[in-house]
Amino acid sequence: MGDYLNAAKLGSAPLPSNAQQLISTAHQLVSAGKGLLAMDESNPTCNKRFAALGIAQTVDKRRAWRELIVTTPGLADSISGAILYDETIHQKTTDGTLFIEVLRAAGIIPGIKLDAGAKPLAGCPGEKVTEGLDGLRERLSVYAAMGARFAKWRAVITLGDALPSRSCIDTNAHALARYAALCQEAGMVPIVEPEILMTGTHTLEQCRQITEETLHSVFHHLYIQNVMLEGIILKPNMLLPGLSCPAQNSVDEVAIATLNSFLRVVPAAVAGIAFLSGGQPEQLASARLNAINVLTRFIFARNPAACFRTLAR
Repeated sequence: MGDYLNAAKLGSAPLPSNAQQLISTAHQLVSAGKGLLAMDESNPTCNKRFAALGIAQTVDKRRAWRELIVTTPGLADSISGAILYDETIHQKTTDGTLFIEVLRAAGIIPGIKLDAGAKPLAGCPGEKVTEGLDGLRERLSVYAAMGARFAKWRAVITLGDALPSRSCIDTNAHALARYAALCQEAGMVPIVEPEILMTGTHTLEQCRQITEETLHSVFHHLYIQNVMLEGIILKPNMLLPGLSCPAQNSVDEVAIATLNSFLRVVPAAVAGIAFLSGGQPEQLASARLNAINVLTRFIFARNPAACFRTLAR
């Protein structure tokens, strides 16, 4: 690690003083055979799911549900990090132990969702920008003091007729980069999540074009903001046809298109990729992820320099 850090000093931007800590955390998050547990659903989303099951929508019911998750025996065998929501990170088990402490004791890295949600983007009908940058440095300081070591920020890009606009792509990329820079300043690994939504009739090829354009913009802005790529996790969509597209590609076609595309546009310095699985049936998402991993290992065997790490959400 020391030799790597010394070599990295040759770059145009100085390494942050906490570079080794960020790199170590990022590598732990992408440990082989493990994934990230996204238990960062908002209170309204949690309440909606409770209502559908006839469960009371109260603070204590949400706490009890989350306690069930964090105290699951053997959770750390397959989970490297857990993304929490603001209410969740302050909650405790019935014996008075903070959830974040339960996770740390089990060897799971606690993280926090930081964005304030996607809101309509002014001047761009039908498009959104993720908000939450105001006061972010102060919030990061509080969460870091509580023990959070990584964070998440999600940007959503809609693909449709004349969409997305350049304004939407660049505005969200800029926000992701500012968030990432503030995270690293606070000693927290940023999960950078630009998501091309699955809704629509677009083809896999159209998804590829917009995904690559979006990632080019994201990494351009990360470079401008002096974000250390070795200390981030990329959390993108797989290359997929829209849910309403008549032509649904095979698992292998998705894996080949996704891997080829990411090898072209994702810098090798990025610590790892945690693919989004939301919106896909669980078995299909798992099959696609497995195919990507199998293909990655095949490429690595032939060309180690081309390999990157992948894991489940």
